Amino acid sequence: MKESKQYKIFKVFNVSILIIIVFCTLYPFLNVIAQSFSSEAYINAGKVTLFPRGFNIDTYKTIAQDSMFWINYKNTVVYTVVGTAISMFLTTIFAYALSKKRLVGRKFLTFFAVFTMFFNGGLVPNYVLINSLGFGNSIWAIVIPGAISVYNMLIMKSFFENMPEELEEAASIDGLNTYGILLKIVLPLSKAVIATMILFYAVGHWNSWFPAFLYLDQKELFPVTMYLRNMIAGVTGATSAGASSADNLTQISANIKSVTMVLTILPILTIYPFVQKYFVSGVMLGSVK
Repeated sequence: MKESKQYKIFKVFNVSILIIIVFCTLYPFLNVIAQSFSSEAYINAGKVTLFPRGFNIDTYKTIAQDSMFWINYKNTVVYTVVGTAISMFLTTIFAYALSKKRLVGRKFLTFFAVFTMFFNGGLVPNYVLINSLGFGNSIWAIVIPGAISVYNMLIMKSFFENMPEELEEAASIDGLNTYGILLKIVLPLSKAVIATMILFYAVGHWNSWFPAFLYLDQKELFPVTMYLRNMIAGVTGATSAGASSADNLTQISANIKSVTMVLTILPILTIYPFVQKYFVSGVMLGSVK
């Protein structure tokens, strides 16, 4: 079909607006990357925009040469993998159970879960509870307290509720029990929402630093976000990370924030393109319906 003049004008206008939005979205990120590779003089002068000025990787070298950085990075990977696995297991079984109208006490359990979204015991009771359970200075203090996100659980619950009941009835007639139906019928048909929830939980665990700040005292147990946070706040300082001269200290202080942002977000950017198609469809299927 031949496009009308008005439609062509609309397309040009639409594409122009989208290009502007994309540029406004990408500019801060590109600027951070450029600053992480720029020298201290250009950064302090505000001359770094989209491209590095006075190319410099001293801060990257300083952090990479510190063995504690790699120990903490490994901790973050372990916390993310274990935490995401636990969260997905608990969220899935809880959401699947609440999606069944025949469940006794379904409304109370749903209310009980939603109630925790708005009210909690507070920081001090949580701290006392975690330590009284013996979780202090252990991985469990990181992965257990926030194992279930009620928001994520409600999305999965809504997704399960909109699956055809006939599928489960047919599987039940064929001899599958509740666990078999969940594992062999429901989960294979829920790849979109599962991928979305994995992304939500993994990003949350990867970026988390406050639980480690509260419950961990040993540097060997810190996630990388705590290491980088201490670098920025000056708790560990550039010297403890291996800086050997005043010039290195000045350079590190100039672009440490940019470097830490790049190091923290890089793994997520690597994984996100592979789950992006599931991310959109999973959220829409689970929330709109």
